[in-house]
Amino acid sequence: MAMMISVIIPTLNEERTIMATLVHTAALGFDELIVVDGGSLDQTSVLVESYRQRTQSAVQSPVRLVTAPCGRARQMNEGAKASGGEVLLFLHADTQLPDDANAMIQTTLTDQRMVGGRFDVRFNRPSIWGNIISGMMNWRSRLSGIATGDQALFVRRPIFEQLGGFTDMPLMEDIDFSRRLKRKGATAALTATVTTSFRRWEQQGPLRTILLMWALRFLYWIGVRSHTLSRWYGLVR
Repeated sequence: MAMMISVIIPTLNEERTIMATLVHTAALGFDELIVVDGGSLDQTSVLVESYRQRTQSAVQSPVRLVTAPCGRARQMNEGAKASGGEVLLFLHADTQLPDDANAMIQTTLTDQRMVGGRFDVRFNRPSIWGNIISGMMNWRSRLSGIATGDQALFVRRPIFEQLGGFTDMPLMEDIDFSRRLKRKGATAALTATVTTSFRRWEQQGPLRTILLMWALRFLYWIGVRSHTLSRWYGLVR
């Protein structure tokens, strides 16, 4: 019997990307799709609610809109509380899943040793820099067992609850969670790719952003608090 999968999408000022992600994800046959808005000042909430009303009886995945205090960790935790799925899939608002993502997650989790997993990633604008960065992200993740939110983390609900969800921190909540997750059991590194926006890397330049991300992760690993790191990181969501 198929497991119920809830897709949770945290948003903050995502009017440029949310509709494409909603339309694509709602067609993939998941049981519910929960958008958790953190107080957007643009049209994000209006667009989501309009889409929900327009398609509530037509799309395969019922769409819901909930609100939460700003902060990706807080928003994803609220989405988990509002959801009913046996499996929770956390998806960024600028990221699209592969067409057979539902079946791949179902198949992966038939192995009871698997507590969760993630996908490989590629960027929506192919380029030499994009290929290098995505290749490094996928290689590093497979080698370390640590995933980032760009890779569409999924987890069994009982495991998520045992871990207490995402730690309330302004940065590195995905790395913190996946590090704790792998202590609970095996995690799947799926080779199928999600497609995510290259905007964060374009904004300040790929090389500069790579160096910044490496520096932030190194400082995090040696114990610098995420609240301190967040002051040095121009967050693009």
